[in-house]
Amino acid sequence: MKRDEKYPLLSKPIATQGIYQKIAKEDGNWEFLNFEARLMKKAEVWKGFTGENEYAIVLLSGDFSVDSDKGSWQTENGRKDVFSGIAHTLYLPRNTHFELKADSDFLDIAYGWCETDRDFSPYFKTPEMVQIEIRGGDNATRQINDLLGPGAPCHRLVAVEVYTPSGNWSSFPAHKHDERILDKDGNLLEARLEETYFYKIDKPQGYAIQQIYTQDRSLDEIAVAKNNDVVLVPKGYHPVVAGHGYNVYYLNFLTGSDQSLANTPDRDHTWIFDSWKGKDARIPMVTAEMNGKNG
Repeated sequence: MKRDEKYPLLSKPIATQGIYQKIAKEDGNWEFLNFEARLMKKAEVWKGFTGENEYAIVLLSGDFSVDSDKGSWQTENGRKDVFSGIAHTLYLPRNTHFELKADSDFLDIAYGWCETDRDFSPYFKTPEMVQIEIRGGDNATRQINDLLGPGAPCHRLVAVEVYTPSGNWSSFPAHKHDERILDKDGNLLEARLEETYFYKIDKPQGYAIQQIYTQDRSLDEIAVAKNNDVVLVPKGYHPVVAGHGYNVYYLNFLTGSDQSLANTPDRDHTWIFDSWKGKDARIPMVTAEMNGKNG
């Protein structure tokens, strides 16, 4: 896939229908992580087979139903868009044949997958089951929705969706998770993870700015992410700021050494954790009660 020449870590949409984002593990020089986003029309069917991979399918907008050789599931209160509710998430284990059908006039889904040698049961997480975390403080307050978080019944995949209000910072103070580090007792301090940031902005001209850098600055790039863009994080710290006037959503898929979000913050900025005076009143931006309304 052709990448932006100035920002090789930024992937622009490749289509207006069907698969419009496609990130293979080779694009990030990764071992595991793959990602796609897909637009479907009503009654359109995606027939798939997970093979030696585990999949997590996230509903961005609309409604779908899935029939598989391991069960059937259907959304009934899908959101109009990512700013109008919380996601449904379907986890499919390896060696699963499935058919996903669009039940709404317009269906937008995103999914990540990675190789696995373990078997799990399928898992359907509805908006009412999703735990919301309000993280940070002041103008670094953001909302994290746990779709397939650490401890979920799967092997390697992690998926969370994050809401950052206009002008706020997110993934900040910056952190990294590019090496596996244990303490002297064998406890995990940092996992080695591969990660994608998939963006939605609440206005078509909106944007977010993301920096990706290492401590020695051998990698130090800025990407301006717009609607439906993906930023790849192969290593290093990766903070985000929402452009003023624009609410920003991003969907994170991660996978790697552990089913974990263990990370190490940039030591230059850890003092900020103790500086916050309060939370941004605009958070939470979405709740499960919003799902199915105005759809």
